Amino acid sequence: MDLATERRDGILTFVMRGRLDGYGASRLSDALQASLQDDDRSIVFDLAGVSYLSSAGIRVLLAAKKRLKERSGTLALAGMQEYPRNVLDMAGVTQIFSFYPGVEEAVSACRRSQDSLSVINEIARTPVVRDGVAYTIEPVSTRSSSLRVTGCLDKMLRARLTEGDIRAIPFSDLHYSLGIGALGEGVAETLPLLGEMITLHGSVVWLPTDGNATPDFFTPVKETGELAIYSGYNVALEGPFHEIVTIDAGDKGSIALSDVYRTIFDFAREKRRDFAGIAALAMWAVVDGVCSLSMKRSPVAASAPANGLPINAEENAKEWLEDNDEPKYHGDTMVSFGFGIDYSACNAEHLSALIDRNRPKTEQLQLHNHGVIFRGVPWDATLDLSRQIERIVSEGEFVDMRHLKESTRIRRAKVGVAYISEVTVEG
Repeated sequence: MDLATERRDGILTFVMRGRLDGYGASRLSDALQASLQDDDRSIVFDLAGVSYLSSAGIRVLLAAKKRLKERSGTLALAGMQEYPRNVLDMAGVTQIFSFYPGVEEAVSACRRSQDSLSVINEIARTPVVRDGVAYTIEPVSTRSSSLRVTGCLDKMLRARLTEGDIRAIPFSDLHYSLGIGALGEGVAETLPLLGEMITLHGSVVWLPTDGNATPDFFTPVKETGELAIYSGYNVALEGPFHEIVTIDAGDKGSIALSDVYRTIFDFAREKRRDFAGIAALAMWAVVDGVCSLSMKRSPVAASAPANGLPINAEENAKEWLEDNDEPKYHGDTMVSFGFGIDYSACNAEHLSALIDRNRPKTEQLQLHNHGVIFRGVPWDATLDLSRQIERIVSEGEFVDMRHLKESTRIRRAKVGVAYISEVTVEG
């Protein structure tokens, strides 16, 4: 069987020619697995060139139908010939499917279905469109929020951490946070493995600096007090999100992470008198390419750079950091947490514990974000952000975790925004 995959007006379309038998069904199943992205709602199967259908093919059609039903989406069968249609009749499943004479009609039906869902989702709130990207803002709280910093950023960047600098933090203390950390029996065991770390709803994901470049994670069911997260530097959110922002760049669009922050800061300067130049963001997104950094070595005093410069200085970066500018994970799901600083609005007293002072102030923003990649999580902007993040980290198909570069691109996202009024430092 010949098989081609394309997108027509944003709708994933499979064009088949030949026999949808055991072999053809296997090929189609593999193509579905490879091509269906987390924000796809509908699929068109162009069956005008398919002369034969067996139970193996029917199973693939039914499996696709089930996956799309979970997304409130549509499976459209276009141009089906007489013999395959008779097979569906004899199998007793004809009434399950939607049939269209041609691909254009099928794509149009799928678009109408998706557009109707978009209208329903936007009835209560009118989006603001900037540079082709739609932002829908929902206020959720007026209580104040702060960032709690544990450890010293400068010590971490200069690889001067010792056992005395490592803090054992209970899982229950870190709802949303990021930094440098590890899991293990104690400080001595974790110190050589400290790497990029993020906590989301009490789940911890971290990238051990053991040379394997493979993230590890743990989701506790209950807090027993027997285990802790060991961290040399951690920034944790305390307090609520003030707004939930839904972002949609359209079927063919995307927006850089830096531009997400810029737009949110623009909104804050326009509408919030109390904006102090710092915001923390928890995000559930469908990505269009993740660009990343990761530490290759634990930033401990025993292995500090001989030249005395920070590990991210140009002279040391190649030895200490894995820099990946090649975008990865197109159409997959990302859950992230981080913060951004808008120098044009920021009170200087808030910065000492958060910013990399070795980084030139060449731009208005400085960002620090970690993201966790999952696969096979259907996008639905109507879902509650916190509950969805909790479900994804406990049930999702885990793929990767990295420190996000500002060039990471987002297709769609639901973002919890906390405007920070205070930064406290512990140890």
